[in-house]
Amino acid sequence: MTSSRAEAAYQRAVAAFKNPTLDLLHGRYAPFVVSVLTIMFSAERPTVPISDAHIEVGNFVDELRSAGYDRDDRTLPNGSGRDICRYWARVGWLVPQIQDGVELYRLSAQAVGALDIAGRAGGGRAKVSRSRVRTLLESVEQLTQSAETDPAKRLARLREERNTLSVEIAQIEGNDGSFDPIDDDQLLEDTENVLHLSRELPADFVRVAESINAMQRDVIAELRRDERPAGEVLREYLHRGEHVMDATPEGRAFSGALKLIGDPEHIDHLTEQLQSLLGLPFARLMSAEQRGELRAIAKRVEQGVQEVLNAQRRASHVITTQVRTHDPIRDREVDELLRSVMSGLQAWVPESKASDRVTPLRSFPTAKIRHLRQTLSDPRPPKVPAPLHDFADQAKFADADTRAWGGPNYQELEAYVAGLDGERYDLGTAFAGIANEDTRRPADLLGLLEIAHRSGLIDSDEVSVVEALRPDGTSRRFAFGAVTARTLKAEPNE
Repeated sequence: MTSSRAEAAYQRAVAAFKNPTLDLLHGRYAPFVVSVLTIMFSAERPTVPISDAHIEVGNFVDELRSAGYDRDDRTLPNGSGRDICRYWARVGWLVPQIQDGVELYRLSAQAVGALDIAGRAGGGRAKVSRSRVRTLLESVEQLTQSAETDPAKRLARLREERNTLSVEIAQIEGNDGSFDPIDDDQLLEDTENVLHLSRELPADFVRVAESINAMQRDVIAELRRDERPAGEVLREYLHRGEHVMDATPEGRAFSGALKLIGDPEHIDHLTEQLQSLLGLPFARLMSAEQRGELRAIAKRVEQGVQEVLNAQRRASHVITTQVRTHDPIRDREVDELLRSVMSGLQAWVPESKASDRVTPLRSFPTAKIRHLRQTLSDPRPPKVPAPLHDFADQAKFADADTRAWGGPNYQELEAYVAGLDGERYDLGTAFAGIANEDTRRPADLLGLLEIAHRSGLIDSDEVSVVEALRPDGTSRRFAFGAVTARTLKAEPNE
């Protein structure tokens, strides 16, 4: 092997190990990652709310630490469940998304492939069985027949298949409808082959959805660059938005597969077939895990199809919305603003010190307009208006009834409290003892309570009931928790 071939092979291997799939399996905490993701995600639970995922991962770490698995630094990661999940999303093992207003995590295609590899490795090495060899031979035969272009050979093959079926029908009819059934070991072997094939489907579906999302990001990035005429850009992007499924190789392959499994009737028929298989005698030879996987095949197929279709609709909506709302002038202004910020940072960083701080811009500046000139005849600047006089003592009420319905009479109440005997007084008793009816209104009760609060009041479990007189002569009874206050003279109310 020459040095160039060795170098090329080594570079290919290095690039392969940078893939999130091998990075997950070869990582420092690979057993922990595989075990957690296997428990969190299943066919019945393809997505997990982000808040629930943080709690579950944190509980998983705490359980393993309490069991003594944290003795080695390479066994369990540090940090909370939130920190661990955010790291997994950053390296591409979890994909955050929003569905019906809820933030969710789902497994990436690389993570699904890694879990499949780990599951197969943990379950033992795959056997070279008759079922798998037959599957390979049938696939090769089907490929050969599909590639055949000679009509005579195709007719000969169809007649041979017809003769084989006719012989088999005659044998069954000659034996009064009886035939030798396949033994349970062979059926179990065929079932294991079906499970092996089904494990590849989830990663394939996720890979198709991610390829559509990647195409969507490429379209949006190219649209924002604004390098071609607007009319040409709009026509091409609208066409790609309408035919997003045909824009990627994975999408085109999925479109062909969708013709076979996309019909709900096919999914229902597949579900019925799997249920009937679980009811046959050979199913007792299967483990509980194998029965669960066999039962979940139809659901995995349905979920995978739905995930790809949702990605297609989401990409079409995003591209169409971006095309309709695209504003090259506004985007150009944002780019110029960002470039000016970067140039300012490049000029400031060489002259700054490590201890220098920059005051953040918490809001955009606004124009401050002072007093505007109203006339042009007087060149002198406007004078400051004369100060307002305090007319509080000169206030006169045009109608005495208006003052009676006003707020509390603080001055009268403060003078009344200052003349009470003793160091403390009961608020209800003090209010009932006011002789002047004009100072025993409901508003004055609130004023007296405010004065008591300023001087320090004490609550009690008893209930005080007082009767207040309104200016129109009617009375109102009020019940409140009994309080006592000090009889200190408060400062006059301003």
